[in-house]
Formats: sequence, C-alpha cells, structure tokens
Amino acid sequence: MLTKEEKDFIEYWEKNREKKKSVWHYLSAGLPMAAVMVAAILINIFSDWFKGASRVFNTNSNNFLMVLIASVLIVMFIVFFSARHKWEINEQYYREILAKKDLP
Repeated sequence: MLTKEEKDFIEYWEKNREKKKSVWHYLSAGLPMAAVMVAAILINIFSDWFKGASRVFNTNSNNFLMVLIASVLIVMFIVFFSARHKWEINEQYYREILAKKDLP
C-alpha cells in the first residue's frame, strides 16, 4: 500500500519528468551553488592572503584568462552534474515506488 506522499510524488513525477531534463531546469537547479563556489574561489585568489600565489598569478597576463576559463568550466560542471544527480535520485525513487505498487 502506498502512502499519500508516494502517490503525490508519482503524480508529480509523471507530469514533470521530461521538464526536469530541460536545460533551463539544469540552470535553475545548479547555478546558485556553482556561483557560490566560483565566487569563493575567486575571492580566495584575489584576496592576496597567500603572497607567493599572488606573485605567481601576477607574473603572467594569461593567468587571468586561465582563471576565467576554469571558472566557466567549474560552473558548467557543477550545473550539469548537480541537476542530473537530482533527476536520477527522483527517477530512482519513482521506480522504487512503482515496483512497490506492483507487489501484492
């Protein structure tokens, strides 16, 4: 026998399953966390708390471009995999409930 929450989740997931795979959902799910992580990294780099790293960073003008590209790649990675992970967790839960429902 399914609980009310499980029945509600089945209805919700059947309606929103394909929408949750869209690019916009990926952005809304992972972008805030990715932005916070990249902001923390950039604050750490530009705060000059480690003088040796600051000297190395300032010796070459290409280092800024490298940090910028790395930041974009970090954001893309976190956005994609956090949203995909959430979708997989919900899909697994949905399949478990359906299997439980089919049992006598």
